[in-house]
Amino acid sequence: MQLGAFSISLAVKDIQASRAFYEKLGFRSMGDSGADDWMILKNGDHVIGLFQGMFDRNILTFNPGWDQNAQPLAAFTDIRELQQRLKAESVELAMEADESTTGPASIMLHDPDGNPILIDQHV
Repeated sequence: MQLGAFSISLAVKDIQASRAFYEKLGFRSMGDSGADDWMILKNGDHVIGLFQGMFDRNILTFNPGWDQNAQPLAAFTDIRELQQRLKAESVELAMEADESTTGPASIMLHDPDGNPILIDQHV
């Protein structure tokens, strides 16, 4: 099952303090909201998202249709197909994509320890 690009979405209290910290570890901005509520940082192939006031917990994030540079892939498994496969495996979804649509959509599930996993397709 191809889930696409991987990142961790961190729920942070002070986005500027978090940005400064991760920049000391070699991360550089790859994009932001233009405001102070989210930004994406990258170090090599490692991607983290900083989100202030948007999430209660850290989230594992996968982006079908994107490579690790947020560039569209020529071929990928659509999120609706991923959703169907997960349901066939009896995986409970906390949020489902509308299977009558195409393009961007999201699904969410939780691992056995309650860690949220967001599969967020932007293409």
